[in-house]
Amino acid sequence: MEPKGLKVIITGSTGMVGEGVLLVCLRDPDIEKILVINRRPLGITHPKLTEIIHENFYDLSPIESQLSGYDACFFCLGVSSVGMKMDKYFKVTYELTMHFGETVSRLNKDMVFIYVAGAGTDGTEKGRVEWARIKGKTENDLMKLPFRKAYGYRPGFIKPVKGQKNSHSFYKVVNWTFPIGKKLSPDFFSTMEELGLSMIRLARTDYPKNIIYGKDIARLAEEQKASEEKNQ
Repeated sequence: MEPKGLKVIITGSTGMVGEGVLLVCLRDPDIEKILVINRRPLGITHPKLTEIIHENFYDLSPIESQLSGYDACFFCLGVSSVGMKMDKYFKVTYELTMHFGETVSRLNKDMVFIYVAGAGTDGTEKGRVEWARIKGKTENDLMKLPFRKAYGYRPGFIKPVKGQKNSHSFYKVVNWTFPIGKKLSPDFFSTMEELGLSMIRLARTDYPKNIIYGKDIARLAEEQKASEEKNQ
């Protein structure tokens, strides 16, 4: 018997990582339903896709009734610390993410929560770089919430998936170096397809590590591909 289709929430789908993960999930047969929550319309329609436009992520009470019944949340929402005061960065990164996590963990028993923290995150919370400490604190405190499992993702360079609109020009310029980088530094180079497939895999099966790097992402993506081929 084929496994039941997954129902997932994706945040940050108007940004590069969130859009890429969304496109992978839309194409994946293992995904039954996707809910995206954005401040502005995504501009994509699909039978699997439901979109909520909601401006204030610090107050989710108006949309709480629509956030239950999901197996996983792929939290891809984030901002760069460049040019931002750290008190504001803390509010946008830590407070917003924790409020979202606390809300969906309360509404969804056995949810898997994946937080894209990114390379450089300081899980010790003791390093010299303040933004990295804030990311680490967010990652650590999410794992204390009553999820079935919570994971921190720390990808470095991510090669965009076909069809992406929100990819930085930097990524397009250096894409030609990707095969070399992936071979020399597999923990720092991932494809967007690997990222999305690995998240789907973690929504299905537990992994012994809570912090997920490039090698883990590649391994989980291969496991997901093999599982889908088996169920075809």
